[in-house]
Parts: sequence; structure tokens; C-alpha cells
Amino acid sequence: MNFRIFCSVLSACSLGAWAQSLPAPKAMPVHPTSSQTASNPVPQASALDAVMFYQLLLGELKVQNGESNTGFSLILDAARKSKDPELFQRAIDLALQSRSAEAALQVARTWKQVIPASKQANLYIVQILLALNKVEEAGLALKTTLNSLPADELPAAIASVPRIFGRVNDKLLAANTVESALSQALTQPGSQASAWTTIGRMRRDAGQGRAAAQAAQKGYAADNKSQGPVMLALSLLEQEPDLVRPLILSYMSGPANPELRLGYARTLISDQQSSAALAQLLKLNQDNPEFVPGWLFSGLLLTDLDQPLLAEKALLRFVSMAASSQDPELKSGLSDAYFSLSQIAQKQGQITQAEDYLSKIPAQSEPVKVGLRRANLLAEQGKLPQARQLLENIQTSSPEQARQKTLALGMFLREHKEYQAAYDLLNQAPKAGFDYEIQSELAMAAERLGKFDVMESLLRELISAKPKEAHAYNALGFSLADRNIRLSEAKQLIEQAVTLAPNDPFIRDSLAWVAFRQGDKVLALQLLESAYKAKPDAEIAAHLGEVLWVTGRTSEASTVWREGLLLKSDNETLRETLKRFNFKP
Repeated sequence: MNFRIFCSVLSACSLGAWAQSLPAPKAMPVHPTSSQTASNPVPQASALDAVMFYQLLLGELKVQNGESNTGFSLILDAARKSKDPELFQRAIDLALQSRSAEAALQVARTWKQVIPASKQANLYIVQILLALNKVEEAGLALKTTLNSLPADELPAAIASVPRIFGRVNDKLLAANTVESALSQALTQPGSQASAWTTIGRMRRDAGQGRAAAQAAQKGYAADNKSQGPVMLALSLLEQEPDLVRPLILSYMSGPANPELRLGYARTLISDQQSSAALAQLLKLNQDNPEFVPGWLFSGLLLTDLDQPLLAEKALLRFVSMAASSQDPELKSGLSDAYFSLSQIAQKQGQITQAEDYLSKIPAQSEPVKVGLRRANLLAEQGKLPQARQLLENIQTSSPEQARQKTLALGMFLREHKEYQAAYDLLNQAPKAGFDYEIQSELAMAAERLGKFDVMESLLRELISAKPKEAHAYNALGFSLADRNIRLSEAKQLIEQAVTLAPNDPFIRDSLAWVAFRQGDKVLALQLLESAYKAKPDAEIAAHLGEVLWVTGRTSEASTVWREGLLLKSDNETLRETLKRFNFKP
């Protein structure tokens, strides 16, 4: 192994939880003289006699003079005689400096032989063996170490194992080795949950999702109060949902740790399960009202779900609690809270209040985001030229902020029907490599201009670049369905998007639109009602209202369309739909 790599590997191996149980070097007793008291401490006496002191001094001089091997031997001999952990550590350092990993291992084993109870020696042996890629030997050393620990220290030590074995290249070998080393811990009630969690983490990292989920189940069965199996289960929720979801729901039905409940809610949000996420956040706020981040996330989600009164209440609660906190993460959350409060105020027609909230956000922290919100406020007042000028004049301080500015301006122009300006801006934007967001926005502008060939080319390029992203499949499929062409292909594209994002209501809306175009009004209505319930949105309202209308349920269609206008009165799809059906709100 390259010595530089070896050193970096060894130094990077965290002592983790074991560090808390490692003994400090023993101090020699100090006997104060009559003039020395406890309030006037003296330096500790050395355990070294004159001969050994000379031996150490000579060893260090030899090292400095380039005779590393001789100096190493003298210091190792002194360590054996004195049984001093610090001298053993010094000998290991010298071995590593001499690029001799085997010598470092010899020192650690000698240390263990001279001081059998030394936890430091045990840990050095494991780490050096791993750095030498002697994984199975390291496993045997780990097993010996764990089996020698007191019961109260074992769970924390076990929890640190994945960090120590994390640099092993053969992840399956590492997982098998660790599971073998934990065989005794798996039989002890106090360490079972921790042991199964560690095994699960190793199996997960080895690509064995099912085995990892089964380990989480066993850990939770051993101790349903332990957080480790639940954290493991959350990390596997997307990969093995059927195996871990019952475990998670069981834990969340009780007094869950607030961080874990928030983590679960955030996972649900990213999976487009807004209603389930909101239920978890509301329970979090009820059970742990002192947990400040819960109020922020519930407020943000309620804003997204268009429940402004509840959202405002939660966000103001967060602001009042975070303002007096010194936690930097809570302080950064204030910007998100003020931003959402500004959105709520704008929707309620409170333009001055919306501006006031924006003024509380440090301009330098998110200049583009704040600038875009201010531009939207101006646009709502009919001041489109001023809004555009405001966006164009935003001062950026990094290439990323410049990119965000271009994207924001392009979105603003498109949303206000300046399609050619948006297209030209985005098409001429400097690109440092592939930019998914800008190309996606460019495709939307191209569609509005009727450049369907350009749009399709851009979207297919997006699909090729990021085949796991659902958006491009959905956008292309919906465009085909909306133009009532190549419906079989449109359905295939949208079904692929559904596979990638099964809970996304907008993708469900697209699938419904294909079904409607193909004449299956029953399926279309079922999908649209589900999508609209999950995400009340003006565009989904336009489609749902149309299907209701053509099936003879005109009264229900009228209600849905009016709700859509309340959600976003200037939505282009909704307005075009109402015009086609000559509907007067």
C-alpha cells in the first residue's frame, strides 16, 4: 500500500465512541513538599529513571540524525520496560514515518502483549490491519476487543464499527467480517439492537438492501425503543419500503424522537406524500412543541398545501423561537420562514406586509431568491417593466448566483408570456457543462413558442443525461398528449415517470390526460381526483373540471374551476380551458 494512502487511512479512522472509554495515561503520584499545596500544584514526577531517560533521549537524537531504525528500537524497548502507552504511541508514529506499516503493527501487538487490558492497543491493531487490507485478521482482533468490553460500553463501541471498516474496498467482505465479529454481541440483550444496526449498515453499504432491512427488523424486535434500527430503516425506505415501513410506522405511533419524526416527514415530502408528511409534522408539534425545526417544516409544507392561516401561525411560532436562538441552523431557517410569510401575505393582497417580510432577509444571503420574490410583488401590481429591471439588476457574487439569476429571469419572462425573450436569454446563457435546470426551462419556453422539435430534442437530451429523473419523461409525454399525437408513446413516457416518482400528483395528472385523450374517461377522472386531492393546483383543476364537464357533471366542474381560479387566477391552462368551454365564473 502507498505509504501516503496508508497514513491518511489510519489517521482518518475515527476512534468514535470508543474514544470515551480509552484510558488516559496514568500519572505518577505527586507528593508535595511543605511549601507545595494542592492550590499550588507542581509538575508531575516522571516514571523514568536516569538510564531510561538517557535511552529515550538517545533514541530521539538518533531519529533526528536520520538513524530512524535505531531510534525506533530504543524507544520501543523503553515502552516495553516502562509499560507507558504514550511511548508505544510514539513508537507507532516513528514506524509510520519510516513507511513501515508492518513495524507499526508489531508495536501495537507488543503493546497489547505488555498491557493486555489496553483498549488503545486493540484499536490500533484493528486499524492498522484494515489499512494493510488484512480484513479478516482485523475482524478477529475486533471480536477480541468487543468481547473484552464491559456491557455498558459495548453498544457505543459497536456503533463506531462501520466508520472504522468504512474504507475497506470489498464491502461484502467487510460486512461478513463484522457480522462474524459481532456474533457474541448478538446474544446479549443489551447490545443486540446496536449489533443488528451495525450489521444492517454494513449490509446496506455492500448493496444488500434486503439483508440490511432484515437486520433493522431484528434490531427493532430486540429493542423497540432503540433509535439505531429506526434510523437504518429510514435510510432504506426508498429501497425496501415493504420491509421497513411497518417498523417505521410502529415506532412513529409512539413517543418518537423528534429528530427521527422530522426525518421521516422530510422523507415523505420528498416522496410527494404531503398528507402523510403533514400528519407527522402536526404530531411532532403537538408532542414536542419545544422542538423548533418542527414549526418551520410544518409551516413550509402548509404553505405549499395552500393552507395560509395554519402556515402563517406555524411560521410565526418558529420565528419567535428561532430569533432568540444562537443555533446557526435555526438562524438560517429564518430566511425560509420570512420568504414563505411573504408569499402568504402576497396571496392575501398584503403587498406592504409581504415587502416587510422580505426586508428581514439578509440580501447577500439569497439575492436571487429575494429578488425574484420582489419582482413577483411588482408584477402583481402591474409593474412588469420595473419587475424585469429589478431582476436584471441583481448583483451576483459567484458563478452559481449568476446561473440562478439567469434561470430566475427566464422563468419570470416565461410566466409572464414573454416567451421569445425567455428563450433567447436561456439559449444564450453561458454553460459550464450540462445544466439540467436551464435546459429544462429552455424546453418549456420552446414549447410555448411552438418549437416542438426543439423542445423534444432538449427533453430527450435531458432523459439521456439523467435517466432517473422523472421530470423530462413527464414533460415530453404530457406535451404529446396535450397535442393529441403519438398517444401510445406519450403513455409509455409518462408511465416511466410514474415508475420513477409514483406519488407525484403532477405526473398522475399527466397520466390522466393521456387516458382522457385515449377515451378512458373513468380512469382519467379517478386519477385526476386523486391528484387534485393530493395537490390542489390550478392546472390540475383545469383538467379535472374538463373531464367532469364532458361527462355531464357540469356543476362539479364549475366548483372545481372556481377553486382553481382562487388558487391561481392567471394560470394559462385554466384560462384557456374556461375560454374553450365559454365558462363565466
